[in-house]
Amino acid sequence: MNNKKDLPYGTHLTHLFELKEYVGKEIGLTDWNLMTQEKIDSFAEVTEDFQWIHLDKKRAAKESPYKKTIAHGFLILSMTSKIIFEVYSFDDVKMGINYGLDKVRFPNATPSGSFYRGRVSLIDYNDIPGGAKYKVKVVFELKGEEKPACVAEFLAIAYADPSKKNYLNR
Repeated sequence: MNNKKDLPYGTHLTHLFELKEYVGKEIGLTDWNLMTQEKIDSFAEVTEDFQWIHLDKKRAAKESPYKKTIAHGFLILSMTSKIIFEVYSFDDVKMGINYGLDKVRFPNATPSGSFYRGRVSLIDYNDIPGGAKYKVKVVFELKGEEKPACVAEFLAIAYADPSKKNYLNR
């Protein structure tokens, strides 16, 4: 697909509270990222998850339905922060916090050597004292595949810098 909807873009806002206007809308799409075996190996080391489907190329070629190693589902999920930082930003946010996840699914495997990208939509937004709590949907698309690698509902809290253009006096 080479239409405008498939070109990478992001949303930059002056004030955090402007985000509420995007509830129910897509707010960004990243460029394609390569899932390398080196990244998979490093993740296995850090998490101590050494299952053969992730690390053993010869065995995966023979026994895996994917015919190659695949990334850990949690490796893909851990890319959520990278995706979010790439697709939206605010001038007046001084701090953001990962508040958690509501729902995560892994409908497809991410083979080593494949390309993924993140499509982000705003699901919900609530003002809180000094900032906002909001939920975004992150869909990890795989190049050439119908089903995404991961679909996650990510919760975040962002605090605005009150010295930035009267955020609290809107």
